[in-house]
Amino acid sequence: MSLSGKVFKLSNGLTIPAVSYGTGTKWFKFGQNEIDTTLVDTLVKAIDLGFTHIDGAEIYNTDLEIGEAIKKSGIKREDLYVTDKYFAGDSTFTKGKHSKEANPYEALKASLKRFKLDYVDLYLLHTPYISKESHGFDLVEAWKYLEQLVDEGLTKSIGVSNFSISDIETILKSNPKHNPVVNQIEYSAYLQNQTPNIVKFAKENGILIEAYGPLGPITKGKGGPLDPIIESLSKKYGKTDGQILLRWVLETGVLPITTSGKEERIKSFLEIFDFELTPEEVKEISDAGSKKVVRQFSKEYSKYD
Repeated sequence: MSLSGKVFKLSNGLTIPAVSYGTGTKWFKFGQNEIDTTLVDTLVKAIDLGFTHIDGAEIYNTDLEIGEAIKKSGIKREDLYVTDKYFAGDSTFTKGKHSKEANPYEALKASLKRFKLDYVDLYLLHTPYISKESHGFDLVEAWKYLEQLVDEGLTKSIGVSNFSISDIETILKSNPKHNPVVNQIEYSAYLQNQTPNIVKFAKENGILIEAYGPLGPITKGKGGPLDPIIESLSKKYGKTDGQILLRWVLETGVLPITTSGKEERIKSFLEIFDFELTPEEVKEISDAGSKKVVRQFSKEYSKYD
């Protein structure tokens, strides 16, 4: 889980590029099946600029765009890191409001056909909301499907997303053959735990936290205690506010996922490895950030705010 240069080392011994280009949020097109050529072109540009980690998900419905961009970019498959996620549904556990595929195993096989790839590098359960009643299998059985995917070489690593401590413990207590190596959650200086103590627990159990929504303090949280701190550090290092926040994420041992359609911003996301914040600066951001909560996406967890 340690950061070394531009990669994190996972608990299974594999590495993962330390910043990821996300195809959710801005590019989300669930229910719209026409290919988004703007996303294809933007992904090609992102790869050309140096992004080697692309984050996708079944519910984003951007598999075709990712596959087309990989083809058009000409990048070697082994030089690219692709993440996909099983569409598990939301906290209502509503039957049928999840992947149309029979189970996570079949869902990834279907995604691979759309990607036109033989494997992904990381496959996640997008949410923990899986039960016998709603899906025909429970969370532990869902995890076993992911383990089968690893064993058959259809993914190299497996993990979870939006999982709380109790959700992860459900898997760990089942004596899994392969442990989760990642938990992708909403995380920023204004949301340092999506659910109580999840970051500390993940690190103690060899699980890398990936952060979606890492720029919350500037996209949704302006007018808070971080503003003067970020402004000061931006001037000190000659970096944008976004670069300071992304570097803070890295310094806290977390992998940031971010996105943009603008070339200059995409380029800036990759320019966070040529400087470091001091431990005191990291603490200053963390302490100030803890005084305000900005929850952009995971509204079902707002009960913890």
